[in-house]
Amino acid sequence: MSLARIAERPILLVDDDTRLLRLLALRLESEGYAVAVASSAPEAMQRLGEVRPQFVLADLRLPDTDGIALLTRIQSHSPGLPVAILTAHGDIPDAVRATQAGAVDFLTKPVDRDRLLACIRSHLGEGLPPRADWRAGVITRSPIMEALLDDAGRVARMDSAVLLTGASGSGKEVLARAIHLASRRSVRPFVAINCTAVPADLLESELFGHRRGAFTGAQSDHPGLFRAAEGGTVFLDEIGDMPLALQAKLLRVLQEREVRPVGETRTVPVDVRVLSATHADLDARVADGRFREDLFYRLNVVRLQLPPLEQRREDIPLLVQHRLAQLAEAGAPRRLYSAEALEALVTAPWPGNVRQLFNAVERNVALAPGRIIGAALVRASLGERTAGLASFDEARAEFTRNYLRQMLELAGGNISRAARLAGRNRTDFYKLLSRYGVEARARKHLGDLEPDESVRE
Repeated sequence: MSLARIAERPILLVDDDTRLLRLLALRLESEGYAVAVASSAPEAMQRLGEVRPQFVLADLRLPDTDGIALLTRIQSHSPGLPVAILTAHGDIPDAVRATQAGAVDFLTKPVDRDRLLACIRSHLGEGLPPRADWRAGVITRSPIMEALLDDAGRVARMDSAVLLTGASGSGKEVLARAIHLASRRSVRPFVAINCTAVPADLLESELFGHRRGAFTGAQSDHPGLFRAAEGGTVFLDEIGDMPLALQAKLLRVLQEREVRPVGETRTVPVDVRVLSATHADLDARVADGRFREDLFYRLNVVRLQLPPLEQRREDIPLLVQHRLAQLAEAGAPRRLYSAEALEALVTAPWPGNVRQLFNAVERNVALAPGRIIGAALVRASLGERTAGLASFDEARAEFTRNYLRQMLELAGGNISRAARLAGRNRTDFYKLLSRYGVEARARKHLGDLEPDESVRE
């Protein structure tokens, strides 16, 4: 077996028998697998977070716990991570119980080499190995995104339909391409279409093709995107905006695995995987009749939610550097951000997500008078939107102000009652109101103060 297919993420072996660990590790490494080891459940959980394994083989009998308890903890930490149990012959009833608890398989000691490899290959779906660079297009160091990529890598092994959801500009097409590259279809075409970018009356022809003369302007046969992607992947972006009439035809294509070009009487078989994406709330559109429920269930076999950029701010410096490199390769001047300018980008709100960030970087590169992009240019290009991330002290002060106002509202403006709700005495509560700027005149609309509740210094 070629070592070129060494996995980016290791196999995690968990056993307190160090000699067995060494033997299993040598066997797997000789087959091109990366290996991580742990001799106890706590160490296994620590390694789980450190190396993010793609498969776990754990002994049923550990010094501090049993394999089933560890299995439960792993499932809670990393749902979907395949875990196999290693047992002695006398433990087989317990091994069956572990399988019922979610273990994907169990192996008995002494471990047969071929049985071990078959187990791993079976549950990692290694018919055709994924490209080693399948996730290279996803620029991230965010734990949220890393977990999402873990799920994407597992989903890629199957042909299940995947619905990608998330705000516009959050990277749904980038993730769809990664899933394609990680799949057995990676050597075949990836074809993408934005359902809102094509006029409704032409979308059917774009997807399924047409015969010459089928309509005005159809001067030659057109195969359509589904047939162009034969053996590969079709990505339907903004699927939520597809017209209802075409939704019915798409459903039929997914059910029958064949298309009928416009103007044709015969159908043509197709072999494609369908990934779709939307920024809309499809559940709501199904509820109000704008999206077919049966098509929704066909597309929504697996749903992956992309986080907005504000939930992965640690990725902003990486994304900025990536975009600067892209622009330089395209012939733009080489530019760098000052530390203050980069901080302004990291703290700014990004309602347009990664797409908006990339556009801002391109604008900064175009307008920068010198090699270094300064904070003034960044702030000018973003207008007043650079205060999106408050400091800790600012956030705490704003929380306290809101809390004090809420206590006053709940107490109908009665300071003694509000103080009791907050667990403070009346004098301390009044001082808090003064310190955080919740003034007496600002409190009057919350309820008239009782005469005996007035506080004098």
